[in-house]
Amino acid sequence: MKIRRRDFLAASAAVAGAAGFGIRPSLAQAEPTYTPESGASLRLLRWTPFVKGDEEAWLANTKKFTEATGVEVRIDKESWEDIRPKAAVAANVGSGPDLIMCWFDDAHQYPDKLVDLTELGNYLGNKYEGWYDGVKGYATRGDTFIAMPLTAIGNAVVYRDSHVKAAGFNEFPKDTAGFLELCKAMKAKGTPAGFPHGKAVGDGNNYAHWLLWSHNGMMVDESGKVTINSPETLASINYAKELYATFIPGTESWQDVNNNRAFLAGQVSLIANGVSVYYTAKNDPKLAEIAKDIRTTNFPIGPVGKSVELCQTSSLLLFKHSKYPEAAKAYIKFMMEADQMNAWIQGSSAYCCQPLKAFAKNPIWTADPVHAPYARASEKLRPNGYAGPLGYASAATMADYVLVDMYAAAVTGQMSPEDAMKEAERRANRYYRV
Repeated sequence: MKIRRRDFLAASAAVAGAAGFGIRPSLAQAEPTYTPESGASLRLLRWTPFVKGDEEAWLANTKKFTEATGVEVRIDKESWEDIRPKAAVAANVGSGPDLIMCWFDDAHQYPDKLVDLTELGNYLGNKYEGWYDGVKGYATRGDTFIAMPLTAIGNAVVYRDSHVKAAGFNEFPKDTAGFLELCKAMKAKGTPAGFPHGKAVGDGNNYAHWLLWSHNGMMVDESGKVTINSPETLASINYAKELYATFIPGTESWQDVNNNRAFLAGQVSLIANGVSVYYTAKNDPKLAEIAKDIRTTNFPIGPVGKSVELCQTSSLLLFKHSKYPEAAKAYIKFMMEADQMNAWIQGSSAYCCQPLKAFAKNPIWTADPVHAPYARASEKLRPNGYAGPLGYASAATMADYVLVDMYAAAVTGQMSPEDAMKEAERRANRYYRV
């Protein structure tokens, strides 16, 4: 492998891809070059895809990288729930994959175990109109990139239009009060809703944070003081209990795959999910009727008075234990450049939202009305550590499912709302007092 050949291929691909989507790359900052170590090979651990095209595009881009550099990249997959513990083990023992696609602010749990990617992060930000603040925050500490922002996975309400209308609603409710009435009516019609109260790293966290934030509650204030035990949180729990009473039984044990399966099996008619459930239905002739009936919208607005949603985010971790950090940085750079990033966004069919603003021009976002609620996931998301700073405490609190468990305990009657808040407060303080 000759460095000139690699640089030429990577630069040509980036310029071609950028021009194809109306991007005019800024060349104000010198382009960093990374020369893979002799005999380099890499191992990446990624989450199991919910959209087949996501994985296919990623693998195709990886093949292009190997052809251009000679560096083989082995890609392994784990379930969403298993990615976080696998990454923590790799960080703690100092061995394992070179790269991992992590969740949310996991990088903040072990920043000293990660390679500094600031040079590359600044280059990409300057070239592609800047990072979205939300995804960037998950991957940075101060001005340092401790990881590479990769994507936000949009979350939206997915429903059967005919079932909503049969329940007496010609338009989907825009506020939480109307949403509760819709769920009551749909249960009465035998076409209930279902939202996960189990330890679902994506859907469970997305739902729990929407419940809290829509009622103007928060885990911590701006200073990082735990404030979960509040009247606003209590109001959100009481609202959650009323919603839970309309759900299909068993949602307290749901993980990320369960609402997809229940919706496609016709057991529920209203869930919150990525665009994946739509494409599963669309690509299966047996589910054609469901696919035609699917509509999507953003979560309704609560007493807080504005849209507030979490959205799943993923960043690329590069561990210091990697024997080939230059090859790894070359791989990250290649995958983030315009030709590859646009191909991945398109391949994922609006499942993966861009981390860099220039890629909002990708035509996938206007290719289907179902995509609309997902198009601004990176722009609109609120970080899970709101309203405090991201760091070890916010990452550990989410990894321990403190908020998810609070709602699950209260809605199922395991604890009173007041006791559930106190327990969440106690658990969160274990991390925020460190």
